Amino acid sequence: MSLILILLLVLVGWLVMTYNSFVRMRNRGREAWADIDVQLKRRYDLIPNLVATVKGYATHESQAFENVTKARAQAMQATAPVEKAQAENALAGTLKSLFAISEAYPELKANQNFLALQNELSDTENKIQAARRFYNGNVRDLNTGLESFPGNMIANMFGFTKMDYFELEESDAAKNPVEVKF
Repeated sequence: MSLILILLLVLVGWLVMTYNSFVRMRNRGREAWADIDVQLKRRYDLIPNLVATVKGYATHESQAFENVTKARAQAMQATAPVEKAQAENALAGTLKSLFAISEAYPELKANQNFLALQNELSDTENKIQAARRFYNGNVRDLNTGLESFPGNMIANMFGFTKMDYFELEESDAAKNPVEVKF
């Protein structure tokens, strides 16, 4: 009788520890996603200032400004990691076109406000990349636990689900952060 009780206690203890580890991994994934979101919002806040600065020098490039503004709005509305990644890929492409426009205007490239915005955007891109790596590492750990036996039985029993990776497209424009060249 006492052996059965001990085995039952060990089983319950293992169940509790496994459940709690899934809760921890899920919460780490959510926290990591929040870190990405903070950095993306920082980028979204920089973009209107950058567009306004470039507009002052390149007023006839209205299509590029509209594309950046539209891509920014779509990126801000995306919520799921897959949607967010697609929107971010489009935004990165439009930002590259904006910086390409700046190459044609030497006085813009020398503008202190423009230079400061470029530096801040470059720093933000680096932070987004680091936050994305951290998030994807947490997602990998959670998804591995959800797929591994016997943890997968506990995960299914309590309704834990896989999280999506935050992946960029395979194009060069999507893989690399916005380049700042002088």
